[in-house]
Amino acid sequence: MKKGMTMTDALTQRLEILESRLAFQDAAIEDLNKAMVEYQIKIIQLQEHLRVLNEKLTSARLSHLAPLSEEDPPPHY
Repeated sequence: MKKGMTMTDALTQRLEILESRLAFQDAAIEDLNKAMVEYQIKIIQLQEHLRVLNEKLTSARLSHLAPLSEEDPPPHY
């Protein structure tokens, strides 16, 4: 307690400091929550893109490759 302050003044000051910190923490938590939701949505979108690309790659690989029994031998044989 600072010199010249009453106990009530000191408690009021401490309460104001705590309220200020709490308000800052609440805002920070809200900002972090919004960011987390945005990133989760982005992750879901990226997972879907990856799934589609994987399907396309698998499909392209299967459609362009003939079975080994149907492949012509290399020209050097």
